[in-house]
Amino acid sequence: MMGQANYCRSVQACLFLLLVGLVQVLGKVTAPGHVEAPVEKPFTLTCSFSKERGESLRKIHWLDVQNQTLLSYQPGNRDGVSGQQHVELASSSKDTSAITIRRVGFRDEGCYTCIFDFHPSGSQQGQTCLTVTAQVTVDSNKTAVSGKRASLSCSYALPEKVQQIVWRHVSAQGDSTEVASFAKRSDPMIEPQFQDRVWLTASLSESTLTFQPVAIQDEGCFTCMYETYADGIKSSVVCLSIYVLPKPQVSYKTTSPGVIEANCTSVSRPPAEIVWNVERDNRTVGPPLTRQLPRPDGTTLVTSTLTVQSGLLKDVSIKCLVHHKGLESPIAVSMNTKIGTALTILISVTTVASLLVMSLCFCLWKCFLHKEAD
Repeated sequence: MMGQANYCRSVQACLFLLLVGLVQVLGKVTAPGHVEAPVEKPFTLTCSFSKERGESLRKIHWLDVQNQTLLSYQPGNRDGVSGQQHVELASSSKDTSAITIRRVGFRDEGCYTCIFDFHPSGSQQGQTCLTVTAQVTVDSNKTAVSGKRASLSCSYALPEKVQQIVWRHVSAQGDSTEVASFAKRSDPMIEPQFQDRVWLTASLSESTLTFQPVAIQDEGCFTCMYETYADGIKSSVVCLSIYVLPKPQVSYKTTSPGVIEANCTSVSRPPAEIVWNVERDNRTVGPPLTRQLPRPDGTTLVTSTLTVQSGLLKDVSIKCLVHHKGLESPIAVSMNTKIGTALTILISVTTVASLLVMSLCFCLWKCFLHKEAD
């Protein structure tokens, strides 16, 4: 049994030494098998090497995806670097070679070979494969006014990989609907319920979805999906809010002797805020009362009621101010105030002018009759 155990340990030791020897012979050059690089950014490729005792490293070559010389140099002689213009030798440790692609593009995707010329053992090489990646970018969330034009955009910096672009709409209720799509070597396709008011650009990189006119039912989030042949589906989301701007109206009526009820109404989306501005005085009967009534079309009717003393209408200006997120400044609507005196003056002036015109006409008529008599 002791002899068998010693024999097993001897075999294990031999296997270990054999594996170490293989690593030393085959592992002189190591490189990552696969790396990913973001498009339009610089990226560095590296290979590491180890020398056996008595060996010297004479030269390092890098080959591109087409096995053409990408960069070549002698260790310790950075001034003697030769190669293609879009790459440069990067700083690295003494047992590593690194090159930087200044701006990664689609054509840089593929496998790169690093070759180390050792003396006297000869050349050793490693290989690393590069995948160029990109993310879908979209506009920030947008707000549009119902009935106007609204555009949503997204982009993908690797159109060479794109087979199709699809836009989908998810409503506030969670309903998902395909809106439009564009595939390579075809025309943009608009779904029937969106035709005549939706357009999609014919591009596999910059995609713009346009609504004209945009409607309340278009509110929600839109997913822009790029279907690629190698990287699967790349997507991003942009949300659209729809405003309906208010068109306020003011009316008033007498509710009891000496008391008037003023009403300011506004239909909008989202609900407007209504405040009252009473000039110089505040002879109101209590604070205003505001009510909100949601409507089936998604808008909200807001009514603000202010009770004032009737004499106030003749003396001061009363305004209804409507604030809304879609407005740069509030809308001011004045009641028919401060018109009592002005109306009296206007009636008086008109009456006097009419009497003067009638008197003049009468005098002219009398003069005409007098001449006829002569």
